[in-house]
Amino acid sequence: MTRVLADAAQRYDAANRITLNWLLERPPVMGVFINTRVNPVTGQDYTAVDGLRGPDWICGWIQGRGLEALVTFAAHYEQIAPELTLRLDAFAMPLYAALCDLQAKHGHGYFLYDRDLRPVRKDNMGGAVPQSMNADLYSYSDIFFAKGLIAAAARFAPADLPRHIDFFHQIRAAIADKRFQMGEQVEISREAIAAEPDDHGPRMILLGAAGMLKRVGLAEQARWADEMIEEVLAHWLDATGLLRNVPGMDVLNAGHGIEFVGFAFDHLGPAGDSALKVHLSRVLIRLFDHAFREPGVPLAVSAASGELLEPWFPWWPLPETIRAAALARAYGAPQVADLERIQTAADSAFFRNYWRGSLGFAYQGRTPGGPVDYVPATPDLDPGYHTGLSLLAAQTA
Repeated sequence: MTRVLADAAQRYDAANRITLNWLLERPPVMGVFINTRVNPVTGQDYTAVDGLRGPDWICGWIQGRGLEALVTFAAHYEQIAPELTLRLDAFAMPLYAALCDLQAKHGHGYFLYDRDLRPVRKDNMGGAVPQSMNADLYSYSDIFFAKGLIAAAARFAPADLPRHIDFFHQIRAAIADKRFQMGEQVEISREAIAAEPDDHGPRMILLGAAGMLKRVGLAEQARWADEMIEEVLAHWLDATGLLRNVPGMDVLNAGHGIEFVGFAFDHLGPAGDSALKVHLSRVLIRLFDHAFREPGVPLAVSAASGELLEPWFPWWPLPETIRAAALARAYGAPQVADLERIQTAADSAFFRNYWRGSLGFAYQGRTPGGPVDYVPATPDLDPGYHTGLSLLAAQTA
């Protein structure tokens, strides 16, 4: 084991405790919603003058992810830090109730809500207009709502599980039937869905539910995951071993492929198919080696040449690499030296270039020139989910 990894579990736990305490000390928005609208460079809260970044807007995406993170950490710390579990549960329970109400009211989760909790989308002037509502069309926000609601109901309200599980399987059907829209900052419509590329992203994010379902005692609800892993590898893996976002497209977001591998190992566990573990580890190593350079894993490189296509280096592919490599090692993939090598590289780059120590969160983006306030998806920091759950999985592995 490399020197960097020798104390990794302790460092990951320490980072997560700092993050959770930071989250819990911030006053909830409207008394219930996670409050992480903070400029990742200055550390200052966004204000009303920042428009849709400001505190008058709620990102449903982040609230669903945050709920899953809160209850997952509450379960993890139950025996070793019960006082932290009590604080996490106290925050998570009203958030669960609020997300239940939103999903029941609209039949969906939505990316953005206004102060009156009406689903909205960005307009051409930087403001917001009502989002269209179609009961048959689903989005990433639906997945994140469903995952958070299931994880929380398993902990707080088991009687609610049947309706949340039904909602989850409706999303699965929508992905298969091409009724799933990836771009949530435009009008949700069949026309928008028809114009979107054949990206593995919806299946990758959905796969993230499989390990969670097993952890909360619902393994029978994750049986679809084996077939989904096979489907993604069959359709999106190219002849060079790169998991492409879109078949034949040169623009590669390696982080999404790495995230897929991590979720796949989380589902497979120690008893999963050995040959598949070898295959997935090769995919992980190939993606990381093709994309990684200082300061991390870029948002877009050329699949053919590895050339950098955009200057942005988001923080999240590094924790995702840490999780995927740690799970692969723990669950019996034989490429131990390469897996240790890439986990060490990702760990070193994350804690050197992104992690902000006592602040409890990372720079969200960098260019080769340094940190930037670049927010491609949402201005909410996502440290509990897109850093914390990755580090927790690696720690426990």
